[in-house]
Amino acid sequence: MKIGFGLPHSGPSAGPEAIVLVAKRAEELGYDSIWVFDRFLYPEQPQSAYPGSPDGSLPANMKTMLDPLHTLSFVAAHTSRIALGTSVLVMGYRNPVLLAQSLTTIDVLSGGRLRVGLGQGWSKDEHDAAGVSMKDRAARGYEVIQVLKAMWGADPVEFQGQFFQIPKSIVEPKPVQKPHPPIYLAAYTPGAMKRVATVADGWMPTGVPIDAMAQMMEGIRGMAKEAGRDSSALKMIVRANVNVMPQSQGNQRPPFYGSLDEIRSDIQATKDIGADELFIDPVGSGVASVEDYMEVMEQMKDLVDGA
Repeated sequence: MKIGFGLPHSGPSAGPEAIVLVAKRAEELGYDSIWVFDRFLYPEQPQSAYPGSPDGSLPANMKTMLDPLHTLSFVAAHTSRIALGTSVLVMGYRNPVLLAQSLTTIDVLSGGRLRVGLGQGWSKDEHDAAGVSMKDRAARGYEVIQVLKAMWGADPVEFQGQFFQIPKSIVEPKPVQKPHPPIYLAAYTPGAMKRVATVADGWMPTGVPIDAMAQMMEGIRGMAKEAGRDSSALKMIVRANVNVMPQSQGNQRPPFYGSLDEIRSDIQATKDIGADELFIDPVGSGVASVEDYMEVMEQMKDLVDGA
């Protein structure tokens, strides 16, 4: 099982020094990947509850956010081996033609290290600010993937859809990775999981009980077989929103929330269900300084190596 870590591009320490320090240290420690996520508003009176916290509130660290794609471009210049991932970009926030160019640029500048995690999003405030409706997220999201693959495919590129159109055009360069950088989807509803099975390269769950992840992945693989795809080629990349506590939290705790021993058991359980990769993000736990990030990163690497 591969291991990744989230970059400090949110919170009070977000800045070039912290990002470079964490990225380089992750590479030195043998992490396989580093990741960014997507936020651009911190609403004072949110219309949507944040699904990652018990009371629906956004973590305070998300008040400060650097753009995820610019962050990865910056990190690409300061690293040489480690994969660069998004977990996740919200598909409604960007025109997919322009997104394809940005993602291609990162893949080219990094020498083929990009990995693309996409999701439908949950924030009505951000969708309103981006000028897109939440009602057609599913249909729009499916078309976003089609546009990305068209832009990354053979020239001339042409696409005619409900939401997006591309006139017959030459689009160069193409990504280093062929046929394109891997696309992973965050998905929890039957329709979204079917999209993983039919058009994506893997599934990116978070916040789901680990045994439920195994059952859901089995369902995705079954749908992939029905669609005539090689289900064994689909990857499962688990995002762990880790929160290290000084004491045991008991049986009712969320995954990756608890003592180091409890988190170690979650890591082992994730490995046991056949996850291809686990990446740790401490942003929701209130880490404020780059020293906090480094401490969690080294703790988690020790736990993974011991699992």
